[in-house]
Amino acid sequence: MSHETDLVAEIRDLRVEIEGRTIVDGVHLRVPAGKVTALVGTSGSGKTTTGLALLGEYPPGARVTGEVRLGRGGPVGYVPQHPGAVLNPARRVSALLDDIARPQVRHLPRARRRTAARALVLRALSDAQLPEAEALLRRYPHQLSGGQQQRVVLAQALLLGARVVVADEPTTGQDALTKSRIVDRFRSVAARGIAVVLLSHDLDVVRALADDVLVLRAGRVVESGPAERLWLAPRHEWTRRLLDARQPPADHEPSPYTLRPALRVRDLTARHHGVVVLRTPELALHPGTSLAVVGRSGSGKTTLARCLAGLHRDHDGEILLDGTPLPRSVRRRSHAQLAAVQYVFQDVRAAFDEYRPVLDQVARTAVRLRGTDPATAREEALATLTRLGLSPDVPHRLPARLSGGELQRAALARALLARPRILICDEITSGLDTVTRRALLDLLVGLLRERDDLTLVLITHDLDTARLADRIAVLDAGEVVEQGPAQRVLTEPRHPFTVSLMETTARLEAGTRP
Repeated sequence: MSHETDLVAEIRDLRVEIEGRTIVDGVHLRVPAGKVTALVGTSGSGKTTTGLALLGEYPPGARVTGEVRLGRGGPVGYVPQHPGAVLNPARRVSALLDDIARPQVRHLPRARRRTAARALVLRALSDAQLPEAEALLRRYPHQLSGGQQQRVVLAQALLLGARVVVADEPTTGQDALTKSRIVDRFRSVAARGIAVVLLSHDLDVVRALADDVLVLRAGRVVESGPAERLWLAPRHEWTRRLLDARQPPADHEPSPYTLRPALRVRDLTARHHGVVVLRTPELALHPGTSLAVVGRSGSGKTTLARCLAGLHRDHDGEILLDGTPLPRSVRRRSHAQLAAVQYVFQDVRAAFDEYRPVLDQVARTAVRLRGTDPATAREEALATLTRLGLSPDVPHRLPARLSGGELQRAALARALLARPRILICDEITSGLDTVTRRALLDLLVGLLRERDDLTLVLITHDLDTARLADRIAVLDAGEVVEQGPAQRVLTEPRHPFTVSLMETTARLEAGTRP
């Protein structure tokens, strides 16, 4: 471990309670300059609460004891798990970044300030692995993919000149190629003497990036030490369980195709503000099967999913359900059509009303789309939430009181209550720890076995998740560059982009370090 003089931040005996419930219980954390310190654990283990303590932020109504010490220097930067929540939707990316850059160039002559500020912004975007920065600066946050939003927030932290960067699931929702670049970027950040506190479920990224790891469970540190030691010789049973859960999900035997697809896409061309971002000439989804759509951030995966769900209207072509064209807009779809095609969002917090208990919101799906009476709907909702691994008290809370993983499972439960024919899951495992992720994937496999009329669409950057699918479609720059049976695509990729994706994933899984 580092000497005392190397520390840029330290937490001593932190305890956080909310309404008598302990969230963090006696955590000690030392943050050395130029090192990456990772906090790992399941959803609700206290990782984010501990990380936010470095910024002096705690949940509303929290009772806090302990001590947080920050060294001299710049502020603490924060890259949140849900970046869209901290980006002003009414301002372009250029304005968001210029606000941070302008104070840093006030010492220059007025004529040079604008050019100097823009140079700082472009350098920060480059450091955050965002290509084509000039075009991106003209967009609003909602016009960016989840991965692009995350990297804009990282650019903000770099612009601030932070001595410590708290990165809360920075690789969530990212493809393997982008993950690898982000790992390289945080290595570079640490090499400049900036401390990185990494909060992550992605153990492959933790192994490749972290110097030291703290394993949390129920708010307590159960094990800590150098990353390689924890991987090779874990001492605590919970650490071993987290590592064991990294194994692929249970094998899924592909269902035989029926003659008629449940959903068919023909000549789909989608646009954002007049610019073509997706072309899908033909795609067929059969009952009882699953399709994984993979590709780097910004490749068009989510645009495809939103077109299927009626959430992106600016497109040509046809989307047919059982041979009948679906209206392009969700507002023009009937209750039966809405129930038939359900969407589970990546940014689940934005999909929930923050003022209503989760159970009420999940139950409302059955009331609104299936005509179920409220009491029966609540019973069905609670049973589904319990099946997805939430303890009985959790559904009665407001969304802000749930962890990201808990809320993601609630979003899945809400979609399942519609009894959909097509279930679209947009990066639903990306914010989950290995144990919860494995359980959720096994549940999805079980759903396909139980319901031969269900079609599953997995939008994912994670090839382990893609392995449970019957077929895989690979997108790059808005084009389907390869599709076929999952086993063939994963073991014998034919397109150069797919080959690159597989090779990068293999390096990350091996924990390759420079």
